[in-house]
Amino acid sequence: MDQESLIERLMAENEEFRRLRGEHRSYDQELETLKETSLLSADQQWRVSELKKLKLMAKDRMEAIIRHVRAGVTA
Repeated sequence: MDQESLIERLMAENEEFRRLRGEHRSYDQELETLKETSLLSADQQWRVSELKKLKLMAKDRMEAIIRHVRAGVTA
């Protein structure tokens, strides 16, 4: 099964994967909005750093779910 098909299957069948993908997209959208700001306040800079970490954590967990499914382990 190719990556796209597996992701489609997980989006349909795995609630955690669906939630993580939504969070990942939400973090990405907020980051893009903040990047449009020419001069970020200290709080905004902290938020950018936090969003990057949260986005990476969501991606890492989604990748772990994909690895488990590919290995035949229930995620």
